[in-house]
Amino acid sequence: MKALDTWERVLLALIVAVYVGFGAGIDGFLSPYAVADSTYNVSEKALIALAMALLVVAGEIDLSIAATMALASLAMGFAMKAGAPLPVMLAVAAVTGAACGALNGWLVTRWKLPSIVVTIGTLSLYRGLAQVVLGDQAITGYPETLSTWGNGSVGDVIGVPWLIVPIEFVVLLVAALAVGLFLHRTVHGRRLYAIGANPVASRFSGIAVDRYRFGLFVFAGLMAALAAVLLTGRIGSTRPNLAMGWELDAVTIVILGGVAIEGGRGSIVGTVLAAVLLGSFTFALGMLNVSGIVMSMIVGALLIGAMVLPRGVRHLRTRFA
Repeated sequence: MKALDTWERVLLALIVAVYVGFGAGIDGFLSPYAVADSTYNVSEKALIALAMALLVVAGEIDLSIAATMALASLAMGFAMKAGAPLPVMLAVAAVTGAACGALNGWLVTRWKLPSIVVTIGTLSLYRGLAQVVLGDQAITGYPETLSTWGNGSVGDVIGVPWLIVPIEFVVLLVAALAVGLFLHRTVHGRRLYAIGANPVASRFSGIAVDRYRFGLFVFAGLMAALAAVLLTGRIGSTRPNLAMGWELDAVTIVILGGVAIEGGRGSIVGTVLAAVLLGSFTFALGMLNVSGIVMSMIVGALLIGAMVLPRGVRHLRTRFA
């Protein structure tokens, strides 16, 4: 099966190794409730990683995606304080995310600026806006429904207590299926690979390269808004440091999942498996009381290793061929 080629098999083996290894050393790590809890460590980051994967396949990147989450959550919080009902709050978050993505896309496609430079700038802009507006305050008092979406299980919704699969994880699976079908089973997906491999040739072959790029940035903003809604519901508040540093985690998941940073290659299956691997690994470290800074160091090392390892393997194959 093409979706489970060599690298995806390696990721599957690593996931099994993490669960078996830590399961043998940590009491309760393999219990159904612990496994369900570990998916909370994955779902929101994986949602923004799906959008990031599409961008990287097309040769772009969005480093402002976590800051967009903070701004979408802030907008949702202000809508709540203004007395808006839940559907309006969600719409405000979605519009804010889409607007942030559209600004990134407009700067990249209209002014031909490198996406990495543009999104470093908008990262500071979006995060700074959230911090200036909120200061050291937090917005709380969200509706109970939002908390259920962020913390509840499918069993809570349908009245089957033993079904402890978190709602967030189901949302991730549905989103991954939709994005995977789009990328791997549609003409538009094949065009993204072509754009990432050679944008000039793609333009000459009649592909509307800038339109696709703009659409991908808007989609990234919408996925950031969706992740922000779930995260805000899970923690019950909007904070200026919400999802701080998650852009690094999203990039790590994408690269670890086998998506080539230079564009043109990669799969959604690999991205989801990398998210599960990273989430389960950091969840296990959390159960061992490993500090956050050490986890950040490990994520950084994984990012470097994920970029260096494939090049090292290709070098060895060339040398000994």
